[in-house]
Amino acid sequence: MERSKSKTAGVAMSIGALAKAAGVNVETIRYYQRRGLLDEPAKPTGGQRRYSDAVLGRMGFIRRAQQLGFSLEEVKALLELSHGKHPGETRAMCERKYGELGRRVVQLEGMRRRLKALIGKSARMKAGAPCPIIGALSSPD
Repeated sequence: MERSKSKTAGVAMSIGALAKAAGVNVETIRYYQRRGLLDEPAKPTGGQRRYSDAVLGRMGFIRRAQQLGFSLEEVKALLELSHGKHPGETRAMCERKYGELGRRVVQLEGMRRRLKALIGKSARMKAGAPCPIIGALSSPD
């Protein structure tokens, strides 16, 4: 959920307002803080922590990186490179991820072929015969 001009633009937000603007749960923000992806702002005496638009931007960065398949640890490394002064390191991370995704696609395609074969066996089975899907799941490889 990309944000253009909103009611929170330029205004420090509560954690609830940040969560709403970012399209996440408050606990997600707290989790990201515990993982070191977001800084926790100082809490004023008797007040409430306030989050800037920059934090909202960082939340968008995290979400977009995750949509490309990066783990939170990898996102943290990308955030450390977010100043843009080490494009070679950033590119190398992306090349590794690209390779991992290729291997994962091959693995998923194999799983899909096996499932299709089991579905076909199940569709052709005679009434009262043991289910080939359950049989395949029950037997060791």
